[in-house]
Amino acid sequence: MSTPALDVPRRELPFREGARGFSVILKRNVSISPAGLACVFAALGVAALAIGTGFALAGAWLILPFAGLEVVLLGAAFFLQARHASDYESIELDGGRLRIEVAEAERVSRYEMDARRVRIDADARRVMLRGPGEALEIGRHLDAHTRAQFAQALAARLNA
Repeated sequence: MSTPALDVPRRELPFREGARGFSVILKRNVSISPAGLACVFAALGVAALAIGTGFALAGAWLILPFAGLEVVLLGAAFFLQARHASDYESIELDGGRLRIEVAEAERVSRYEMDARRVRIDADARRVMLRGPGEALEIGRHLDAHTRAQFAQALAARLNA
C-alpha cells in the first residue's frame, strides 16, 4: 500500500522585471499579524493568571508565582517573534549592479556587487552570492524547494 504524496503549496517568486534589470523581495511567511499574535498571547496570559489566582484562593498559593513566570516567558516569546516578523531580503539588478538589502530585527544591511562577476553557489540549505573578496548568504526565508528554484531563476537572470 502506498502513501499518497502530500501536495505542498509552492511559493511564487515575485520577480519584477524592469528595463535595466529586475527586483525581488523575499519575506518571512508570517501567518498571523503582530496585533493578532498580541491578542493570542494576552488571552493566554490572562488565562494563566486566572488559573493561578484560582489555585491561590483555594490555598495552593505557590501556583501563582509560576503562573506569573509563565506570563513573563510568554511575553518574551512574543517579543522575539514580533521582532523578526518583518525581516526581508531585497535583491535588485539595475545597470549591471546587484544591490542587496537585508533586514534582520532592527538592523538593515546594504550590499552592492558587480553583477558580471557574481557567482551563485546553491545547496539544500543556502544560496551564496560570491564576488571578488566577498560572500553573502541570501534566501534565508525560503523553504528548500523554493530556495533551489530561486537560485536557478536568479542565475538565469544574472546570466541573461
